[in-house]
Amino acid sequence: MQKSEARKLIGEAGKAWDAEEWQRSADLYERVLAHFPDEEPSAVWWYDAALAHKFLRNWDKALELGREAAARSPRGEGDPAYWNLGIAATILRDWATARDAWDGFGIEIPDGEGEIEGRFGAACVRLDTDGEREVVWIERLCPTRGRVVNVPVTGGRRYGEIVVHDGEPKGERVYGGTAFPVFDELTLFEPSPLPTLAVTVAAGGAEDLEALLALFTGHGYGAEPASAVNVLCACCSEGTHQQERDVRAGAQTVSLAAPEPEARRLLERWAGEKAIGRSWSGLERVG
Repeated sequence: MQKSEARKLIGEAGKAWDAEEWQRSADLYERVLAHFPDEEPSAVWWYDAALAHKFLRNWDKALELGREAAARSPRGEGDPAYWNLGIAATILRDWATARDAWDGFGIEIPDGEGEIEGRFGAACVRLDTDGEREVVWIERLCPTRGRVVNVPVTGGRRYGEIVVHDGEPKGERVYGGTAFPVFDELTLFEPSPLPTLAVTVAAGGAEDLEALLALFTGHGYGAEPASAVNVLCACCSEGTHQQERDVRAGAQTVSLAAPEPEARRLLERWAGEKAIGRSWSGLERVG
């Protein structure tokens, strides 16, 4: 291939990119890179080709081309080539590559091998399932993975599932005067075994409902008043969850995430404590 032809193809690749024709753009970049892998601007071409495959959710190609882009990018300087490589490697569970990518970006991660289980703080993720969109809070386990700590209302989504999110925030949520980023979900990484239940509870006072929620969360389960479905929670420094809730006395629906026998046991325990006006009824599975 002559350089004049390569320049023409790169121009076409750029136009396809602007038109969001990701497959065509990536194909054109790859045609040129097969002949000119190490020209001065090739790092950008590798990056754009890898990014196009990320948009296509073609993770094998995003990983393959992302390795090439990262190999031509400076380490430890926050180069996005490493971030996109880290995302693709995480989704494909290539932990050695993911760990090296985060190191190349300049992020310190826990020592070891295999899956990254760190504490990277709280964030929000915009779930997207068949066009239904819902913002939930997560505990970040690595730079791109997090565990959902709300009880989602979106069908098929569950408390405790692990999602992979994009690297560029698309908004923010403010809790306690602190702004937290909102990321778009890329994929469901690991489903949760906990079903979503709904129960009607009567509480004599707001503190009674708080006691119910604390009982479930203290056992590693989810519990939220239905009135707080789209109200957000944030993780405190101890790793527990504080939620802004519409907690009030009287009968109301509470969403639970727990095995049904365990949910019944905890509800009975809560109702049987020495408190006035506590009762529950109508426990049913909703997701």
